[in-house]
Amino acid sequence: MQTLKLRPYLWNILFLGIALVVSIAFGSINIPLKTLLQMVAAQIPGIEIPAHVPESYSLILFRIRLPHTFLILLTGAALGSSGAAYQGLFRNPLADPYLIGVAAGAGLGAVISMAFRWPENLLGFYTIPAAAFLGAIITILLVYNLARVGATIPTTTLILAGVAVSSFATSLTSFLMLNSRDEVHRALSWLLGGSSMSGWNPVLAILPYIAAGLTLLFFSGHALNLLQFGEEQASQLGLPVDRSKVLLILATSMATAAAVAFSGLIGFIGLIVPHLIRLVWGPDYRQLVPLSAIAGGSALLLADLLARVLLAPQTLPVGIVTALAGSPFFLWILLRAKAQSYW
Repeated sequence: MQTLKLRPYLWNILFLGIALVVSIAFGSINIPLKTLLQMVAAQIPGIEIPAHVPESYSLILFRIRLPHTFLILLTGAALGSSGAAYQGLFRNPLADPYLIGVAAGAGLGAVISMAFRWPENLLGFYTIPAAAFLGAIITILLVYNLARVGATIPTTTLILAGVAVSSFATSLTSFLMLNSRDEVHRALSWLLGGSSMSGWNPVLAILPYIAAGLTLLFFSGHALNLLQFGEEQASQLGLPVDRSKVLLILATSMATAAAVAFSGLIGFIGLIVPHLIRLVWGPDYRQLVPLSAIAGGSALLLADLLARVLLAPQTLPVGIVTALAGSPFFLWILLRAKAQSYW
């Protein structure tokens, strides 16, 4: 039994490892696999990089491609696990981190932060995820107050309030773009899912938020499993439903805000990945949430690779690639759900 439980993790970690190597090796300038391994091995004291390896490879690998790859990996993990949690929370396979306006609020907070000053040092980079998280929290508070009916928060009104607040936040973001200085105009590519910030500072800035959010989500599997029976039944089984919902929203908001802060609004990862994991490995959220984090990282790494090589040396915003791939998949899920409902 233990081997069967480990099997999904082994396969997904193997796929993630392949996606990592491919993402690091390929781009507008390809680094041969043998050279890549030699450069990584040279970080061990006593081993030197062979003389025939161009110096430009070291710059590309350690200052540009590695930090960018880890930023994309963390973003995909945050979106994948958040999507799984939202689908469990709302008991809807079409739910994702953008459903109740969290991503739009986080995006607005990040753009407001960028409007004051484009980050140039580590302290400046730390302000962006903080502003994004603050925007996400304000959005949640607003949505919850709008959706509250007496002492309860019905899921339907929560979603409707989220859609309305999301539209409002998106409109404010667009207004800032149109009436901004050059700093925020640079955020247009970011808004489409194109990380325009390089180096390790963005990775260090979002790491605490994503680590805290993912930790809470990884321990939420039991609560999400109970919520699948309905809120009333889950309460009878001993789950503090309202408190669990608040903790889940906070955890997903933290992870989503960190993802949005430097990678922009990237759609469909939080929708597609949990759905595929559920089809392949089953609906147990104790397994589904962490596997969605691993697979989310892999999926976004491959999407980012396509964004970098399709029109090389020009780089497409990765959000365009995920939208092109995700839209047909979304329609397939919708048609499948309709067919199941019909029969």
